[in-house]
Amino acid sequence: MTLEEAKNFFHNDVYAMQTTGIELLEVKDNYSKCSLKLGKKHENAVGKVMGGVFFTLADFSFAVATNSPEHWTVTTNSQINYLSQVKGNTLISECQQIKEGKTLCTYEINITDNLGTKVALIITNGMHLK
Repeated sequence: MTLEEAKNFFHNDVYAMQTTGIELLEVKDNYSKCSLKLGKKHENAVGKVMGGVFFTLADFSFAVATNSPEHWTVTTNSQINYLSQVKGNTLISECQQIKEGKTLCTYEINITDNLGTKVALIITNGMHLK
């Protein structure tokens, strides 16, 4: 799927793309790169980025790397490790395949900020449905 095709397909993910504001930057086979410009709506009660923001970005990155109109994958398990506070104003996720099986797959998602700070590492397992 090309980047333009992915943008058109995932535009229907209203929560990730429209509500949260995630942008697709790059799509290849079993790989995606996305970004999210942070704002007040992403902050928790103490003014820091809410943990769910990282997870939403990671989950969406996994969806982009593993799904297309012809091929559907759902998350079966995901573990997030928070590494550092965000220092920049944009999050960048890179999702790449670690292992591909007949039915199950495993992906690693690294989230950094625009200053290069490593802020989260997520390992996600999925099951292919179609």
